[in-house]
Amino acid sequence: MTYATLMVHLQIGQLNSGVLKMARHLAESHGANVIGIAAQQPLEMAYGDGIVPQEMYEESRAQTARLLKDVEAGFRSALQGMPEPPEWRCSMPFDLLADYVAGEARSADLILTTVDTNRMLDAARCLNTNDLIMRAGRPVLLVPAATDKVDLDRVMIGWKDTREARRAIVDAIPLLQKAAHVSLVEICTHADQAACRIRLADVAAWLQRHGVTAKCIASPSTGDDAEALYALGQDIDIDLIVAGAYGHSRLREWALGGVTSDLLVSPNRCALVSH
Repeated sequence: MTYATLMVHLQIGQLNSGVLKMARHLAESHGANVIGIAAQQPLEMAYGDGIVPQEMYEESRAQTARLLKDVEAGFRSALQGMPEPPEWRCSMPFDLLADYVAGEARSADLILTTVDTNRMLDAARCLNTNDLIMRAGRPVLLVPAATDKVDLDRVMIGWKDTREARRAIVDAIPLLQKAAHVSLVEICTHADQAACRIRLADVAAWLQRHGVTAKCIASPSTGDDAEALYALGQDIDIDLIVAGAYGHSRLREWALGGVTSDLLVSPNRCALVSH
């Protein structure tokens, strides 16, 4: 398995330097093509009890087109000199932005994006990451907005014996094969420690057949699995956490067991999440 095509989603009016640096790094290290994508919903024709004047609507579309051009220029500048010229896609969809990007993800092996914490303030231009993860059918790499760090040498796999975790670890194989240190971690009760070690040994043996050596850690639960996994990640000084995501996108719920998005979305580490 390899990442032959990366799709990097760029936010309009937001900082994209981190995700662009990561896209270039992964494209170079995996020999991948890159597709850039951005979108913003147009000004709605209906506004309250009235109608938006045609002139205002057309000016809004023209302004959005200019913003998309600016984002494209930044994308092409960041990826200039690549062996294969990057591809650009953009749109002004009336549907949710997550639906548009998820649809275009049919062309990619991995989606890179940042998490926009201001999305509730401007839903027209801000993609809801939770919705994208639930709908894309592709792994999503969450990259801190302003990171200068692109090496993903120290990886922690947050294991849970679920479909989503199994999907995530398969999707992460190309990154795991290039990592220097991989930790396979499951948070479990004291009573489940023996069974937990057996599960981890099975997964570690499977990883070894794919050229990945992983250290198994069966960590006892203290009542807050999210906090325990976060603390362990801090101790190991990880660059990347790999996790399965599940939940109901309409309720904005996605987690690895009790591990919330606050754990996965960190200013000093990336997260690869699959559903």
